[in-house]
Amino acid sequence: EVQLVESGGGLVQPGGSLRLSCAASGFTFSSSAMSWVRQAPGKGLEWVSSIYSYSSNAYYADSVKGRFTISTDNAKNTVYLQMNSLKSEDTAVYYCNAVFSTHDYWGQGTQVTVSS
Repeated sequence: EVQLVESGGGLVQPGGSLRLSCAASGFTFSSSAMSWVRQAPGKGLEWVSSIYSYSSNAYYADSVKGRFTISTDNAKNTVYLQMNSLKSEDTAVYYCNAVFSTHDYWGQGTQVTVSS
């Protein structure tokens, strides 16, 4: 059974930092493409960042470039999203996504709230 379990969300003040984690199981993590996607209140899904687990190539949305860093630990089957200099507009539910072979998997999401 495929599982993606996100953690690390919470309430943080503007300018603060959080690190999200997504622990994966049930598929070959090292052969997958991992992404973070977010959904702000009342809005649609927004792609944030992607990384291929078999390489170090990472990609970012313009809205987070220079502030967020995606990384993987293949030994732990985990993908991370380090979020710095957080803004109120980063408030959203953050979802972990995995694409492996022709399959697309999603986690349950973790809430990030940026507010003073």
